[in-house]
Amino acid sequence: MTRFFWLILWIAAPVGLAHGQLAVSSPAFASEARRVPGQSPEGLRIRRTPAPITLDGRLEEQAWAEADAAVDFTQQFPVDTVLADARTEARFTFDDRFLYVGVVCWQARADYTAPSLKRDFPTATSDVVNVLISPSRDGLNGFLFGVSPLNVQREALVDNGTTLSLEWDNRWNSAVTQHDDHWVVEMAIPFKTLRYSRAEGANTWAINIVRTRLKNWEVSTWHPVPRQYAPNNLAFCRPLHWQTPPPPPGLNAAIIPYATARWEANFRRQTPDLSVSERIRRSVYGLGADAKIGITPSLNLDLTFNPDFSQVEVDRQVVNLSRFELFFPERRQFFLENRDLFAMFGFPSTRPFFSRRIGLARNPITGFNENIPILAGARLSGKLTDDWRIGLLNMQTARVNWDSARTLPAANFTVATVQRKMFSRSALSAILVNKENFLGPLNETQRAGIQPWNRVAGLEYNLYSADNRWEGEWYYHRSFSPDPRRRGQTAAQFLGYFDRHFNTRLGYILVDSFYTADAGFVPRKGYQSFFPGGGLIFYPKKGKINNWLVRLNGEFTYSLFWQETDREVNLNVEATSQDQAEAGIYLTNTYTFLFENFDPTNLYRPGTQPLPGQRGYTYNSGGAYFSSSNTYDLQGWVAVQFGQFFNGYSQSVSGEISYRWQPYGTFAVSYNYNRIRLPAPYASAEVWIVGPRAELAFSRNLFASAFFQWNTQANNFNINARLQWRFAPVSDLFVVYTDNSFAQPVADTRARFLTPKNRALVLKVVYWLNA
Repeated sequence: MTRFFWLILWIAAPVGLAHGQLAVSSPAFASEARRVPGQSPEGLRIRRTPAPITLDGRLEEQAWAEADAAVDFTQQFPVDTVLADARTEARFTFDDRFLYVGVVCWQARADYTAPSLKRDFPTATSDVVNVLISPSRDGLNGFLFGVSPLNVQREALVDNGTTLSLEWDNRWNSAVTQHDDHWVVEMAIPFKTLRYSRAEGANTWAINIVRTRLKNWEVSTWHPVPRQYAPNNLAFCRPLHWQTPPPPPGLNAAIIPYATARWEANFRRQTPDLSVSERIRRSVYGLGADAKIGITPSLNLDLTFNPDFSQVEVDRQVVNLSRFELFFPERRQFFLENRDLFAMFGFPSTRPFFSRRIGLARNPITGFNENIPILAGARLSGKLTDDWRIGLLNMQTARVNWDSARTLPAANFTVATVQRKMFSRSALSAILVNKENFLGPLNETQRAGIQPWNRVAGLEYNLYSADNRWEGEWYYHRSFSPDPRRRGQTAAQFLGYFDRHFNTRLGYILVDSFYTADAGFVPRKGYQSFFPGGGLIFYPKKGKINNWLVRLNGEFTYSLFWQETDREVNLNVEATSQDQAEAGIYLTNTYTFLFENFDPTNLYRPGTQPLPGQRGYTYNSGGAYFSSSNTYDLQGWVAVQFGQFFNGYSQSVSGEISYRWQPYGTFAVSYNYNRIRLPAPYASAEVWIVGPRAELAFSRNLFASAFFQWNTQANNFNINARLQWRFAPVSDLFVVYTDNSFAQPVADTRARFLTPKNRALVLKVVYWLNA
């Protein structure tokens, strides 16, 4: 392991030096941006408005006439070498409280595409003008504020250069006026919503404006962005020069109290025939609050007391045909701001901290993930200077007694991180994660298998070149525990090159058998893996195809003693049309060595046997997929896969069909069917997940959604329905109904289709109070 760690350092050193040269001598997009007349690489100057701005979407004040204009937008899709077909002009001004943005978008009124009146709509689903703001100018972190032609807002945090967190909510205002051939948006963004430094020399921010039109599928940007990258990439921005320093944001403090009333019923079925052994009905009432306090303009303190996340949408169920735990994303807003400081350490399969370990746990009686009471928590995150960022999180959960013998102890979670900016867009970071279990009140039976504490410490280097071509990550993490069998380490390296016509990558990861991250996500231990890959991109000069992509990727996994345990090699050919429809085919070669007996259906039904362990299985498969363009109201995607599966065969079909009822909402049905045939006496099965969904917006303040999931693998039928009334800015009333029942009968029992398992009805009121 020591030799491996020095090898990582040996690889990292020349890359870091090369990156330093890139950061100094290679301006972003220097070789790929066509010089467009009227474009100024020096950016825009922003002046204080001499008179108050009336937010009406008209831009009639003198400040707008005197402001510098961002013009001559260039296409980012379908090509990136010409001016945009639809003209866009943007201007900026400010006063003591707000940053104002005015944008004129030329477009015929009949060509608007806006699927819903609900805010925070997903990317590439609506006409929109997005304003990207990065006060830190680090090319990695910033904010996005977007408005559709119907004045529907979206806001997001941007981390790692392109990743959007649309779950982030804050208070800001906008107004839109519509005309026959253009529409005008006027935004007022409070300075206290933004995080920025007022240190000497911090009078320049990085900005870009990104506009999307679905009808003719054009994406255009003020600063050119190569089409092989996401248009919201913060590596491609122009400077916004403040003639005077940005004003102090003032007191940035808000208290967000809430009240809930919850009625729930649980039907415990612990008898062999699954009859109800115990009915538990209860009504629960709760009070709690969050607080947001700006310690400095770029450092924020978030506090929470008795938080409640009942309004968060349930997880989308998926079929699990693997031997390992599946990853589900975090949706709770408290854990999302500055999440790269906490949740992005390690690789996706080796996260030392996974926020869903807090307040969520599997009930060993019902088999469902359930909410665990969080008593209180605090998070301090943000910038100390332009070069230093810190993160500190502490959360306390309550004890839960599943039954007399099984208990989840109260626990305290602490995460501390520090990050130092390196070169232009890279960073060196350190993390410490600590989980303390309070075992004092537990008896010996309840304590069995639970360690009093677990800690992980780690160091990472993340590389992003100034022109976005090079991306890399190197890390070393070590776990600590009272049990020597839980003291281990993991280390990894990744380096990728992403150019216009060619990309390649090579990664390596090692996780030893003792590495343990109780507050993290590590579904597999005791292995090492190489994952090389590459692709070629071809851009036809004419025709309906925008680009062809040919990819060859592999993952080769070995035990710590170099025994091959897994292999997957995938060859993929994909075409993207001018309206962003996609179609592709692929071939896959897979090898799996089973150390233990395993049923690939994960059903373990009586009368069948699992596949024997201590054997290797080689199998080949292929597939095809198609995704339609978002230009049309009726849209969807479908994917099929067929071929060998372990010592048998499998076929699968998955996809979604949706209809856009503009501007009121969307109706959709998702489906996933898997047919597995293994020779007797091994298990065969047909597994279904069907998920009808409806999302409706009756106005900009009243929304309803309903989501059904029929899952035969988990034998569960789930209903999640939600009504939301936004009665004031960032203040809501929610009514949420959740129901779980059997998806199909169970032989020789009383369980039938829709036989209930549990159900709940929640009323929640949240109000945002500015201090």
